[in-house]
Amino acid sequence: MNEIIKSIEAAQMKETVDSFNVGDTVRVHAKIKEGNRERIQVFEGTVLKKQGGSNRATFTVRKNSNGVGVEKTWPLHSPTIEKIEVVRLGKVRRAKLNYLRQRTGKAAKVKELVK
Repeated sequence: MNEIIKSIEAAQMKETVDSFNVGDTVRVHAKIKEGNRERIQVFEGTVLKKQGGSNRATFTVRKNSNGVGVEKTWPLHSPTIEKIEVVRLGKVRRAKLNYLRQRTGKAAKVKELVK
């Protein structure tokens, strides 16, 4: 039974997954279907967390839109995600940035990692 589940999950995984970490500012290009048309919508924000493994892995991105915090969670291997662009690298010391939810303005920023 376990081998059957593993084979199904392996078939659903993408061959290449864009590399990014928690704290990075990313642009997620997601396919949106409206009626019979399909378009790509860009969602840009800070990665709050990555969780799970194999084909069940998800990541959450948060942005501030018109003074309101908006979060979206996507499956990492979802066919609706076209690509994930890393805009800037973030310097963080935690795996999950839940404290950013209470912060507004400049306090909600993550320092940039300079290499």
